[in-house]
Amino acid sequence: MSSLGAGDLPALASAKHAAGVTVSVCIPARNEASTVAGVVKTLVDTLVRGCGLVDEVVVVDDGSTDDTGAAAAEAGARVLRRSGPPGKGRAMVDAGRATTGDLVVFLDADVRNFGPHFVSGLLAPLLVDEAVVLVKGVYRRPLHGVADEGGRVTELLARPLLARLFPDLAFVAQPLAGEVAIRRSALARLVLEPGYGVEIGMLIDVGRRFGASAVAQVDLGERVHRNRPLRELVHQAGEVVAATLDRAGCGPGPL
Repeated sequence: MSSLGAGDLPALASAKHAAGVTVSVCIPARNEASTVAGVVKTLVDTLVRGCGLVDEVVVVDDGSTDDTGAAAAEAGARVLRRSGPPGKGRAMVDAGRATTGDLVVFLDADVRNFGPHFVSGLLAPLLVDEAVVLVKGVYRRPLHGVADEGGRVTELLARPLLARLFPDLAFVAQPLAGEVAIRRSALARLVLEPGYGVEIGMLIDVGRRFGASAVAQVDLGERVHRNRPLRELVHQAGEVVAATLDRAGCGPGPL
């Protein structure tokens, strides 16, 4: 939908400045010391200092027990440390409150093949189309080196739930994508889920408030990250179910 390519950083930066908007990149992170510095350094070197597409990079250290915060700070991010109950959505709320950009990009900290196109691709639709409110990343997800076997919670749970309960949003290929960009004016009107239900909750809420046509998707290529064992996905899946059913009118309660 955009005539601006993710790789055309000078053109995107010019479009941003012509629109008179600012951009904040927010990264919730918990125990991601091995990868967060690479993500932050790419952002700071290429998109902040390199072309001015991004104005600030904030990492929210969500109760890490490793050197996530120190690694992010050394790479050039402003680091906020949470001391309350951990939760991805809580970290995203704190990041939103601590930043000022008109366009807010949220990224995951565990991506091993991160590139500047993860951010520039998400921003392009927002810079060329005022009707777009939320942009979700689309990507291929290998699992232990096997192509297209990743995204188990997405394929087995999130997408079937959307197709059944919110069919107007069934076109969204990666409803749980941590790579997402949103207008601050819209973000300020949302109540984010405290945990792993945050992405699907944000998607449904934007669709309800602004219409499904306000949601865009961009192809970010392949995304390689730390794949969790099934036992660690049970809690995440439960929170995704709870956030979706609550918005479908089923109400909170045990699963």
